[in-house]
Amino acid sequence: MNAAIRIDDLTVSYRRHPAVHHLSGVFAKGSLTAIVGPNGAGKSSLLAALVGRVRPTTGVVEIQSGLQQRIAYLPQQAEIDRGFPIRVLDVVMLGHWARLGGYSGTDTTFLGQAFEALDAVGLDGFGSRSIGELSVGQLQRVLFARVLLQDAAVILLDEPFNAIDARTTADLIEVVGRWHDEGRTIVTVLHDLEQVRAHFPQTLLLAREVIAWGATVQVLCAENLRRARQMAEGWDDQAAWCGRRAA
Repeated sequence: MNAAIRIDDLTVSYRRHPAVHHLSGVFAKGSLTAIVGPNGAGKSSLLAALVGRVRPTTGVVEIQSGLQQRIAYLPQQAEIDRGFPIRVLDVVMLGHWARLGGYSGTDTTFLGQAFEALDAVGLDGFGSRSIGELSVGQLQRVLFARVLLQDAAVILLDEPFNAIDARTTADLIEVVGRWHDEGRTIVTVLHDLEQVRAHFPQTLLLAREVIAWGATVQVLCAENLRRARQMAEGWDDQAAWCGRRAA
């Protein structure tokens, strides 16, 4: 398998509390994968480890050579300060950061690409607005436009459709589908299992440990979902990080 991301015995903990336990596996290059599981299952923690925002307690994350600088990460909107005085166009232009190193040297080509990205997500004419003026769905469209400009080979999305309207969700799922058709590797944390069944061919069912990982139709069976719920009910949030060693 041509792996874009390979994980070996990954354990992630916060303040010595367990979040992800001894996870090993592969996100294949060009795959479209949903990460699902109960609340507190370690889904966002796993994404943070993949992008390097948290240091693993054990194990490693290996990104295929040449892809390390071509990763786009979209966190949950709760992490974004909507009161910050910045225009929509400026947020989208951040997608050019790796190429520009800031705004110096910005030319009409880059600006044109930013306006094209806004048009692609249904926000033509929104460039001069402040992000504080936007609805939740409009802001998510802006963030997708920024990812479009990054032209990333690996795209990590954390609950990208949470609390947004059905029309926006449908439009953004279409964007994700285009990324997949272009051969990009996409890993998305989701909670709506019907969305997963309809649009994501691969699924990782996580309950701090892997319950199942593979074809969505097989992973999201009743037995696997029952096991995930049972594991969630047995979690001890005061436990120290798991000290179990890999076999």
